Amino acid sequence: MASEQDVRARLQRAGQEHLLRFWAELAPESRALLLAELALLEPEALREHCRRAAEACARPHGPLPGLAERLRPLPAERVGRASRSDPETRRRWEEEGFRQIALNKVAVLLLAGGQGTRLGVTYPKGMYRVGLPSRKTLYQLQAERIRRVEQLAGERHGTRCTVPWYVMTSEFTLGPTAEFFREHNFFHLDPANVVMFEQRLLPAVTFDGKVILERKDKVAMAPDGNGGLYCALEDYKILEDMERRGVEFVHVYCVDNILVRLADPVFIGFCVLQGADCGAKVVEKAYPEEPVGVVCQVDGVPQVVEYSEISPDTAQLRASDGGLLYNAGNICNHFFTRGFLKAVTREFEPLLKPHVAVKKVPYVDEEGNLVKPLKPNGIKMEKFVFDVFRFAKNFVAFEVLREEEFSPLKNAEPADRDSPRTSRQALLAQHYRWALQAGARFLDARGAWLPELPGLPPNGDPPAICEISPLVSYSGEGLEVYLQGREFQSPFILDEDQARELLQPQES
Repeated sequence: MASEQDVRARLQRAGQEHLLRFWAELAPESRALLLAELALLEPEALREHCRRAAEACARPHGPLPGLAERLRPLPAERVGRASRSDPETRRRWEEEGFRQIALNKVAVLLLAGGQGTRLGVTYPKGMYRVGLPSRKTLYQLQAERIRRVEQLAGERHGTRCTVPWYVMTSEFTLGPTAEFFREHNFFHLDPANVVMFEQRLLPAVTFDGKVILERKDKVAMAPDGNGGLYCALEDYKILEDMERRGVEFVHVYCVDNILVRLADPVFIGFCVLQGADCGAKVVEKAYPEEPVGVVCQVDGVPQVVEYSEISPDTAQLRASDGGLLYNAGNICNHFFTRGFLKAVTREFEPLLKPHVAVKKVPYVDEEGNLVKPLKPNGIKMEKFVFDVFRFAKNFVAFEVLREEEFSPLKNAEPADRDSPRTSRQALLAQHYRWALQAGARFLDARGAWLPELPGLPPNGDPPAICEISPLVSYSGEGLEVYLQGREFQSPFILDEDQARELLQPQES
């Protein structure tokens, strides 16, 4: 272990000697822990990290000067549309996706390193229950979608196949996530096909470039953003593991989207048939000022431009069809070839520029008292997973319907947007639509028919509560055999047991 003298010298070179200011007060165990943590911080890299954080924070925020002239929407031939394509084209995409899944060439990779601070919980978001009748967590819903898509691909191609699940965690989420998966028997997935690994951490920094102590014996550290994926792939030899398994295509997604379709065969098939090395699912922006990044081109190169970087005038621009010109909202749902990821980790990762996130970071003051700030006081530097789009040789985007595929969980109740309530409503509304399309009718508690509403009432709740297990239907397929011409009382859960029961001959 590094000595106190060595660490002091390293901190002096980095301009961060204040991190040992409570040394005299620390017990031997605390001193050992702090030295071990500080020894991992390379002096020159730490100095540069703090300098870049302070400089980036000091830059003026808001729309980037001259951006409008450099901005263009993606070329039409680079964009596929799930809902606006003819049935035969969509069938061809889906069939190709299932073929690749059946050949064991597809993996999914979950970005789950962030903490649920905004959600108001101390555990990983994937463990959260939004209040579904089944009480399922986000992790369980996702695991069951993997099982179902494996089943569908296997049935189509007469084989057994596997979609490996790679889970990128952080120091804060790895332990609880691994324990949760073990407690739930990996949701009946083979543990050998669930691979967890950690992203790196970076020190949080004050506005004037000083590393923050969260305790007298501990530096305030934070995950390096979902773009930390590329270093983590190299750190844990994940691409080598994929190569051993024969994986060629990777579906990367964020943990908090309750509607995410893991290893979506339509998306996978579209990207493969387009010869893409990198792709992004997008949704049409709901309104010009919606706070989502826009997938577009800057100087002819694909990238995501943050909503805060686009001027209001540019955001309002209309295309010839009357829709927003820059309407491709990024939803952190991406396709990569393994070859592209290998090129990123070997060549392009050092070129990624960190982004500034101004946060409320707990710290110890000069007297050693713990302070929980009421307003942002620190900088966390993050890389974004989409920052590699500009390195793609053949980038594509795939537009999907928001109500079918995107409802993120970010805020605690009673927030109006992206809350447990809105996530729950989005999933139940989707399942209600699927049930109606399959020919089901719903009754209220008095046995009266409930109205069939294609849209939702103002409160967001569907007329009937209907939850369909992903193990029964991945995207609404195959429900007619269970629901056609039948009446159900709300609330209704269609799980595997209920599905088997509905297939039993009915008494005359």
